[in-house]
Amino acid sequence: MARLLLDLLAVPSVTGSDAESELQHVLAGQLELLDLDVDLWSMDLPDLRAQSAFPGGEAPRTEAWGLVGGTRTRGDGPSLILQGHVDVVPPGDLARWEGDPFKPRVTGDVVHGRGACDMKAGVVAILGALAAIRAADVTLRGRVSAHFVVSEEDGGLGAFGTLQRGHTGDACIITEPTGGALMVANAGALTFRIEVPGQATHGSTRYAGVSAIDAYLPIHHALARLEARRNDNADPLMSEYLVPYPLSVGVLRAGDWASSVPDVLVAEGRLGVQLGEDPAQARAELEMCVAEACSADPWLRSRPAVVTWPGGQFASGRLTAGHPLAALVGAAHADVTGGASAVQRGAPYGSDLRLYSGAGIPTLQYGPGDVRLAHGPQEQVRMSEVLTVTRALVLATLRAVGAE
Repeated sequence: MARLLLDLLAVPSVTGSDAESELQHVLAGQLELLDLDVDLWSMDLPDLRAQSAFPGGEAPRTEAWGLVGGTRTRGDGPSLILQGHVDVVPPGDLARWEGDPFKPRVTGDVVHGRGACDMKAGVVAILGALAAIRAADVTLRGRVSAHFVVSEEDGGLGAFGTLQRGHTGDACIITEPTGGALMVANAGALTFRIEVPGQATHGSTRYAGVSAIDAYLPIHHALARLEARRNDNADPLMSEYLVPYPLSVGVLRAGDWASSVPDVLVAEGRLGVQLGEDPAQARAELEMCVAEACSADPWLRSRPAVVTWPGGQFASGRLTAGHPLAALVGAAHADVTGGASAVQRGAPYGSDLRLYSGAGIPTLQYGPGDVRLAHGPQEQVRMSEVLTVTRALVLATLRAVGAE
């Protein structure tokens, strides 16, 4: 499993890249070695994008490959999905890394590299669990399927296309990094874009124009107040987070010449969606916040900022309270570790959980790694944790689908 993880980390499968597609073909070979029924297909992107439920996307792409491998058992038992995404985010500033982010390093029990915890370790755990079940020569009453998907990081196109193709099940475990906890709910996240107008003039006569940067400032302060309001009385599953539903601006672009007053500013960010909240209501609240800030500003009152919603659109999702899937996976974790059942939490980020639960498939997240290390230059995972999760997946799978 460690060697396989190193091999997968060496493939720079950044969302939307050719390497993302390459990795799907590599994993198809792994599933074939496990003697599974393998469905590897090129997704019809125009058709998927035209559907009203399309989850959005941010990374440019010309292709997307779906991959599902399932056991041939077709008895009367339930079906279980083990799901993981193969895409990773870009490495960012290479100077912050110790070495090449796509040349994984090993220090003791720890594997370092982009995608180590988010979430190629989870993909390896799925493959390890399936290999263990096959090696044990167990006869399953139900069916187990591995769903390996692309584009999770920018919206969920891969999971959406996989479900649209008809691959479904009675329950789903997503091996996102949870540090041994059970993530039974995900907040959502909506990508927004705000375009703020100014009036250009020469920098030496800035008083004759209006800087779009200055015009944006009251909107920025209004967004901070909106975040505070939206985080009052958060769901108990989210109570441990300082800000359960963050509203953050990640990109600001203004100006094209140092001696000119900028005539437009573009702010892009993400709006956290509360558990159970209709994304349309969340959008309406932000749009109203911006509109009110504009109406109170002498410059923006007659030329208000424009809000649009490009990129990923993650709704929230959750496992129904008391659903037996949580007890089953929690007990498997306890049996493997000799400790207590895994604690149940909600997660403040969007994921594919909401697509599977939205399709009527009870879903939770349980996997190796610390999500706080994801997307950063210190991304890493402990192999001991990968093996613990793998063993728990074996037990959970056999108990979920039934085995002779």
